[in-house]
Amino acid sequence: MSQNLDQKDLQILDLLQRNSNYSVKEIGEKIGLSFTPTYDRIKYLEKNGFIEKYAAILNRKKIGIDLVAYCNVTIRNQSKQSLDEFEQEIKQYDEVQEVLSLSGTYDYMLKIATNNIDTYNNFITNVLANTPNIYQYHSSIVLNEIKRENTYKLLEKEHQLDMENEKNSSKKNKL
Repeated sequence: MSQNLDQKDLQILDLLQRNSNYSVKEIGEKIGLSFTPTYDRIKYLEKNGFIEKYAAILNRKKIGIDLVAYCNVTIRNQSKQSLDEFEQEIKQYDEVQEVLSLSGTYDYMLKIATNNIDTYNNFITNVLANTPNIYQYHSSIVLNEIKRENTYKLLEKEHQLDMENEKNSSKKNKL
């Protein structure tokens, strides 16, 4: 692990990436530190960019986002300026969730989320097709999400805190 993170730092990051709602006190209890050192470590991790932001993960279907597509894009002119212009243009659209620069056949992969096939078609036809310097694009519509994860493996299994068992034992303790 880079930048001299110790086991406690990794445990903090692991806990927060799985549930950013944990209080400093709860995290401290889980990793065996008191409030102040836990707080100081979290502030260090935030200040040094290990933690970029805290966010809720929404159920897209419940908020009416019924279509996700991955769109591979090839840019006509491969100059640095053309690539930069495309990146600046495409990231301004709310429908575009991710823009990934690729090696290989395509230059970019876009993750696009819309309400339905009609709004996706509208976006492709009126926005993407009219974006300067696009040579070609190919869309793949997501039929079903088999695995959707937003966490990174930071700890080996034996060092991960067993949050399920802790949840169950805290429920039993309340009874």
